[in-house]
Amino acid sequence: MKRRSLLASIVAIPLLLSGCATGSGSSDAAGSSASDDLTFAVVTHGTPGDTFWDVVKSGAEQAGSDLDVTVTYQGDGDPVKQSSLITTAVAAKVDGIIVSMANPEGVKDAVEDAVAAGIPVVTINSGLDESAAYGALTHVGQSEFIAGQRTGEKLNEAGVKNAVCVIHEAGNSGLEERCKGTADTFDGSLSNVQVDIANVADAQNTIKSQLLSDSSIDAVLTLNAALAPAATQAVEEAASSAQVATFDVSADVTQLILDGKVLFAVDQQPYSQGYLPVVFLALQSRNGDTVGGGQPVYSGPGFVTAENAAKVAEFAKNGTR
Repeated sequence: MKRRSLLASIVAIPLLLSGCATGSGSSDAAGSSASDDLTFAVVTHGTPGDTFWDVVKSGAEQAGSDLDVTVTYQGDGDPVKQSSLITTAVAAKVDGIIVSMANPEGVKDAVEDAVAAGIPVVTINSGLDESAAYGALTHVGQSEFIAGQRTGEKLNEAGVKNAVCVIHEAGNSGLEERCKGTADTFDGSLSNVQVDIANVADAQNTIKSQLLSDSSIDAVLTLNAALAPAATQAVEEAASSAQVATFDVSADVTQLILDGKVLFAVDQQPYSQGYLPVVFLALQSRNGDTVGGGQPVYSGPGFVTAENAAKVAEFAKNGTR
């Protein structure tokens, strides 16, 4: 909380220096005001109730509260429906759009239409490689390939020889990049397994079946915090000695790490992915600032392990990790 307050204070400095005061009607030399009724639309590919996207949403809404900005949040995993949500935001003449691009080609036209309409766009989470080409100011997230490479190295350190990478959203390029990056540095054998995040019970059964069919599998890598508990259950039910590792963090995942049931979690810090774009768009509107220099702003990867899980767990309880 102290760090968030500090960030909000830092953001407010240029506004105060230019004569702007939140909630007042005063204006700076350019005629802008801190009480300028800015509205930013966050449109992601997240599904309702997904713990990861709940954290992203919390970060965006907290930034809106801290900076006196109206933030709306909507998500849909169907790129056609997500594009429609972006188009609706453009028609509403919002002051900025924050969008994740799990299927970049599927939302390309909608994002480019927003940019053509003069609405600044910041991409988050997925779509790093296409972000600048589509006209976005910057991208906030992690390089999924680089995160995968680091994961492969971690699996090597743990002595893993035969792992499965569980992809939970068909067509999500970011998830595929995670598996590709892991395979790039992993010294053992890595095979991909497709499941559906909307049916965790079925995903658990699929992982269990993989373990039962191949006793040499000694690690399961999930790409979503909601699937990590299911993977640990699958390991137990299959009477397997396989280790579990995961991307993304939640209260459940940190507890599983503390219990020794999950080896590590790759943390891309979703709260930052929600919070920082609101800050960047507000700074651009109110102070003419641009962030990123044409490059992405990395929010990860970091790693949560047995050494730091207890500290992270305290933040996860607040819904910010």
